[in-house]
Amino acid sequence: MQYPSKYIEKAVEEISSLPGIGKKTALRLALHLLRKDEENTHALATALVDLRSKTQYCQQCHNISDAAVCSTCSSHHRDRSVICIVENPQDVMAIENTAQYRGLYHVLGGIISPIEGVGPSDIKLESLVQRVAEASDPAIKEVILALSPTMEGDTTAFYITKKLKPYGVKVSSIARGIPVGGELEYTDEITLGRSILSRTAYDTSHS
Repeated sequence: MQYPSKYIEKAVEEISSLPGIGKKTALRLALHLLRKDEENTHALATALVDLRSKTQYCQQCHNISDAAVCSTCSSHHRDRSVICIVENPQDVMAIENTAQYRGLYHVLGGIISPIEGVGPSDIKLESLVQRVAEASDPAIKEVILALSPTMEGDTTAFYITKKLKPYGVKVSSIARGIPVGGELEYTDEITLGRSILSRTAYDTSHS
């Protein structure tokens, strides 16, 4: 594809590097920005720079945050005796949108996948165990495994259950209203909300 300007070509190159965006879509977006007022493009550029330079990860739950401790972890209105374990920040947003859960979260930042070379030490597992071990006021009474029902998700859930067993905490799993092999972030809010409310004890007898 030939471009009338090296600046358009560079913009298309950068935009098309984003997931799900091809060259044609990138060109349409670049031309759209070119037609808009210059202030609009500057606002977008500023938002993207701020996203990269100012976004933090919560020191406690590892969710995306504007501060060292996120608003969920610092809230006095959350049930601090329950932690919901998820793979990524998108899953936190999906569960929050159901308005059915009032506990805390722990974002693993991935799941165990030997095929992809991701082991327990590559995700936020040790900090989870530390949170459970050190919690006292109140103590952690329940850990909810809200992981996608895939082989990797089940492997991660089983490993977490084994690691938490010495602490006597209840480990439950969201109900499998979510299709096996599906991704949590793409599940509709009603199904996800019911899964949270209908969670069951996690069974390790099959492993």
